[in-house]
Amino acid sequence: MKKETLAIREQIERTAYLEHSAPLFLTSSFIFEDAEDMRASFAEEKKRNIYSRFSNPNVSEFVHKIALLEHAEDGVAFATGMAAVYSTLVTFLNSGDHIVSASSVFGSTHTLFTKYLPKWNIETTYFNITEPTSIESKIKENTKIIFVETPTNPGVEIIDLEFLGALAKKHHLLFIVDNTFATPIIQTPINFGAHLVIHSATKLIDGQGRALGGVTVGYKELIREVYLFSRNTGPSLAPFNAWLFSKSLETLSLRVEKHSENALKTAQFLESHPTVAQVKYPFLPSHPQYEIAKKQMKLGGNIIAFELKGGKEAGRNFINAIKLFSVSANLGDTRTIVTHPATSTHSKLNATELKQANLTEGLIRISVGLEHIDDIIAELNRAFL
Repeated sequence: MKKETLAIREQIERTAYLEHSAPLFLTSSFIFEDAEDMRASFAEEKKRNIYSRFSNPNVSEFVHKIALLEHAEDGVAFATGMAAVYSTLVTFLNSGDHIVSASSVFGSTHTLFTKYLPKWNIETTYFNITEPTSIESKIKENTKIIFVETPTNPGVEIIDLEFLGALAKKHHLLFIVDNTFATPIIQTPINFGAHLVIHSATKLIDGQGRALGGVTVGYKELIREVYLFSRNTGPSLAPFNAWLFSKSLETLSLRVEKHSENALKTAQFLESHPTVAQVKYPFLPSHPQYEIAKKQMKLGGNIIAFELKGGKEAGRNFINAIKLFSVSANLGDTRTIVTHPATSTHSKLNATELKQANLTEGLIRISVGLEHIDDIIAELNRAFL
């Protein structure tokens, strides 16, 4: 079946009430038939729900859907996207290990790499995503993981996943991809050699700015380890949020297609505007990695990065002039959102780190929503005046 069909038709078994839509299972725990049932369940001789920190029918349905869409064998859901990133990484890292990561990553991921993991003697070496030939030289004997986002946050840069997959295989490394910007509708990293794929479900998967959540999917034996870490440390996804995400997946393909259509038209408009110095959007022929994007992405997504002539001050003036759009740090909403990363999502990075991440002080990130394209462009035109 196609992804669009899987996202709609896959759901948990119906209860005795024969409901058409999956019900909510708002329960902290589940009962046992007798002492032997309890023993066998805790011994994992039976696959069943015990406690919602371990598993829950709504969470299981959501994870199963994402795994199918990502061509993965299994998955684990989390309370937030960053819980997914942190839990997935530390499951496989020990003191003295080393990570090779793109320098262009989400601000909180960058903070995790630079502030918290070093407390346990875990080092990260960054590579510039625009210089892929430099990556192999950064791999050490103690390197365990290659980590990347593509497209990147917030610079919307692209890297060849097939190239990274081959590099990880050559050096026996775990290859982890944050696929939040693309979603499984646009891009399937496992097809290019990724072992684990992470999503912040808070973004396009939910699509309406309602709920926090994260998910990691991949090879079954790896997911088993991530599950055990999550089960014992407790960053569990709430059943209600999982139910929301599962329902949202039913319209994900339609939404992503419309988001991408609006974003491409918006990017084309921005590229032609005299006040704009540069535009980054994967499906613009002017994007430096356009050919790679076309190879591994079905659509361009909804995120655009652009630089206004006039730098930081011009960027601040633009943000202050916005009326119709939302000024927010979130993205992937039905509503168009504008962000100034240097003073918000990436404000913890110093000048050197901003440069390494190819992030200028005047960069604007726009998450293009589902409003009518004429209204989106009219608002941009007005804000540029």
